Amino acid sequence: MSITTARLGTDGPEVGVQGLGCMGMSFAYGPTDADEARATLERALDLGVTLYDTADAYAKGENEEFLAPFVGAHRDDVVIATKFALAMDPDDPTKRIIRNDPDYIRSCADASLRRLGVDAIDLYYMHRRDPKVPIEETVGVMAELVAAGKVKHLGLSEVTGDELRAAHAVHPIAALQSEWSLFSRDIERGVVPAAAELGVTLVPYSPLGRGFLTGAFVSADKELGADDFRRQQPRFTGANAAANAALLEPVRTVAAAHDATPAQIALAWVQQRAAVHGLPVVPIPGTRKRTRLEENTAATRIHLTPDELALLDPIATQVSGDRYADMTFTSAGRE
Repeated sequence: MSITTARLGTDGPEVGVQGLGCMGMSFAYGPTDADEARATLERALDLGVTLYDTADAYAKGENEEFLAPFVGAHRDDVVIATKFALAMDPDDPTKRIIRNDPDYIRSCADASLRRLGVDAIDLYYMHRRDPKVPIEETVGVMAELVAAGKVKHLGLSEVTGDELRAAHAVHPIAALQSEWSLFSRDIERGVVPAAAELGVTLVPYSPLGRGFLTGAFVSADKELGADDFRRQQPRFTGANAAANAALLEPVRTVAAAHDATPAQIALAWVQQRAAVHGLPVVPIPGTRKRTRLEENTAATRIHLTPDELALLDPIATQVSGDRYADMTFTSAGRE
């Protein structure tokens, strides 16, 4: 069954109500079967998934290059989203820095256009915000890219509600991408109300808690490969991981009632935020396998009852550990 659709912003394209995070096909989660990943892209389109999410930071542009043949073959049917802002520190190539300066933005857009092999980027995100650069200036440069025909719609990631309002006053923002899941609900305080007010679509990343909510692993440092970046995230390692694993019991209880998987319940919860908060919500769970993709899209057809939502509601307040080892790369300190 094909999934339903939602609009990006007030005048953006209609997309499948669930998108696909493509980062893991080239980066962060260990070895990839490239043939299976390509088959997953095709199967996603069959199921009505039309929003494909990447970034120039994913494997130094290799993820954009990986997607290019698929995007080219289906250019009229897919909405490609990519991002700028995460750069390598020139003084320490093992570290990343955030850049929002105008010349950098322009060069990033041109490089992404080349790697993706497209004439225009459908949705262009500021991946992270550099607080030293006024957001009005950053969005002003992004608006220039729209005027030049290089970008169709604008997005932001990991900003506050006030930052979203300031940006939207410069140029309409179609989508806001931030982490939102049963484990991460910080954005409900200020960002979600601002998005609902402005007609901005929420695009939750990591709606499955980077796989933790599926029960696929309990302790990243003991179970995942050395090149898996979840080993660096505090809530997935050590005592935090053990404490957080215990929080999944209500998810399993609800899953059993629906003859579903915990992953499907976690995704259904995120999808249902649209009705709870009165705005379009298009999560982008990442997967490299067709079987997981089919499982994920089926979650769009699960409806959780008020009692089930109440059972799941307390989970986020009990989570141990931060989302990242370095939370300065998020909006948390600016809320």
